[in-house]
Amino acid sequence: MLQAVIFDVDGTLAETERDGHRVAFNRAFASLDLPYHWDTDTYIQLLKISGGVERLTFYLSRNAPTLAEAERARLAAELHRRKNDFFRELIAAGRIRPRPGVLSLFDSLHDEGIQLGIATTGSREWVTLLLNSLLGTNRVLHLRTVITAGDVRKKKPAPDAYVHALEQLEVTAEHAIAIEDSQNGLLAAKAAGLPCLLVRSAFCDEPDVQRADLAVDEFGTLEKPAQILWNPHSIGVDGRITVETLRSLHSACSAAGTR
Repeated sequence: MLQAVIFDVDGTLAETERDGHRVAFNRAFASLDLPYHWDTDTYIQLLKISGGVERLTFYLSRNAPTLAEAERARLAAELHRRKNDFFRELIAAGRIRPRPGVLSLFDSLHDEGIQLGIATTGSREWVTLLLNSLLGTNRVLHLRTVITAGDVRKKKPAPDAYVHALEQLEVTAEHAIAIEDSQNGLLAAKAAGLPCLLVRSAFCDEPDVQRADLAVDEFGTLEKPAQILWNPHSIGVDGRITVETLRSLHSACSAAGTR
């Protein structure tokens, strides 16, 4: 029986990378008069690295090689702090909206008594604000657990966030499903033993959809139906991801032993 669904945040609940993070990183660079700007193609490549500080450290190691390691670490930390400040401003301004269809799915899962959780490698300082903005206060109260970067030792693609979420939900992987958007998230979910629905983000490097148990381009609405990208279990998807879609996916994965 499907008992829990664990959502990623960035790219899954909302296109945060496109509408928020990249913008905030560039504002952070400008605030320190640094000659850096992440265009779309550059940022998509950098998204292969989980975590903002890690992304900045990697980038600075290649674009500011003369900086001492300690100075590079200090600069990455300061840029990340400023980036989070700018990102919170974007959230407060209503610049980031839920992906079409995700709130309907969230509500239906809650109404069916299925536990809801979050597993993200984002910082709690902005994740909490973003969840309140995207979901609203009442829906946030329906979340049984919210796991963020500070709660785990290793970020995605390591399975730590999902393992911790399962522990907090008091369910095993065989009774849950993960919903992700990217390659690192997909790998993390599968490493934790979870079936994974991939709702591909339009703003990330092309994930290997064949690692997913079902892959679509959107959650789906009447105006914008979901298109199937990969469907090895022949799950019925009539333009929308619903509770029944997830139950069918869970049953098929359990029967096939593909967790």
